[in-house]
Amino acid sequence: MLIPRKSSRFVSRLTRSTMAVIMAGGRGTRLGELTATRAKPATPFGGKFRIIDFPLSNCVNSGIRQVFVLTQYKAHSLIQHVHRGWGYLRGELGEFIQIVPAQQQVDKSWYKGTADSVYQNIDLIEQHKPEYVIVLAGDHIYKMDYGPMIAFHAENQADITVGVVQVPMEEASGFGVMTVDGTDRITRFDEKPAIPQAMPGNPEVALASMGIYVFNSEFLLNILKADAADPASDHDFGKNIIPGSIQNCRVFAYPFNDVATKAQSYWRDVGTVDAFFQANIELIQVHPELNLYDDEWPIWTYQEQAPPAKFVLDSGDRRGMAVSSMISGGCIVSGAMVNQSMLFYDVRVEERSELIRAVVLPHVRIGKNCRITRAIIDEYCEIPDNTVIGGNPPEDSRRFSVTDDGVVLVCQHML
Repeated sequence: MLIPRKSSRFVSRLTRSTMAVIMAGGRGTRLGELTATRAKPATPFGGKFRIIDFPLSNCVNSGIRQVFVLTQYKAHSLIQHVHRGWGYLRGELGEFIQIVPAQQQVDKSWYKGTADSVYQNIDLIEQHKPEYVIVLAGDHIYKMDYGPMIAFHAENQADITVGVVQVPMEEASGFGVMTVDGTDRITRFDEKPAIPQAMPGNPEVALASMGIYVFNSEFLLNILKADAADPASDHDFGKNIIPGSIQNCRVFAYPFNDVATKAQSYWRDVGTVDAFFQANIELIQVHPELNLYDDEWPIWTYQEQAPPAKFVLDSGDRRGMAVSSMISGGCIVSGAMVNQSMLFYDVRVEERSELIRAVVLPHVRIGKNCRITRAIIDEYCEIPDNTVIGGNPPEDSRRFSVTDDGVVLVCQHML
């Protein structure tokens, strides 16, 4: 289908009349001990950010200035982060980013599904009367201008538009998988199918939902109310709302491609420890797919005020240095070697220690003569002198958590 050329004025008008609802209440159980005390969207990522910063930055950069963040499980650090870093919008101009805790508004149950989480806060949508509502997952890493997607939705006179990416067939069972016709209208949608359908002409990939949905506001209100009244429903967008709308409504897929090159843009579901580790390690490459140094699309966040990173000692086998790594503020590498690793803020590494392909979260202390390889060290861990982590799966498994790919996860209570 030929889409008319979109003017910036047309897109900005659409984003101004759009409300975003970010679902940030999932348990994140596949991240194991990393989400033992925090919600998945509050998990640190990329040296100084948290996962929630990516959809929030996308909203602000896209011109969407009415944002609700729905929380539920282990939400304290998430609420604290959003309050500290995202309270700068002008309420008197109708702009806001607001945390909405699960409140049992409708009945005595907590959120029963993704659709139910929005339904239980339906009064917020009715109160503000947006023209469009964009529903977002709060736990994915990507940079996206939502304006062209909303324009695509408006130009196709769609009831629902689903953001989609191509994923390898071996990973497709973890997503909502769909089939589209020549106009990108969705003809079939299966939520986490055991045997996913491949894309026509490309048996190696499937078309998967990003967990991004654009709705006409009135349509969303009506369909949520109908779904809430259905006792057989799981009250979930992927299981019920999208599949149930395909036959009688206009449901379209919006490919998440670069506007200029048409190549698929960067998007990561960091829902497992291995995926979280790999997505962080990718950032230390010379030219990573996710560019955190992009002035035109900055990722905003709250960060603690910390002094510059420091590398000290240069004598014999005590040389403080880092190679092919990202080192955040407040870090001190004292006579130690950091290689192909990421250190979040306020990390201390003592003399004669060596880190190779390590992801070290904030406020960690690593003692002397340690060797850490292919590992994630969680916040506030204190690694004793002479500790060896990685490279010995049986020994690592005895003390720590080891993934199928051999990544070692170390948390405070394991030490």
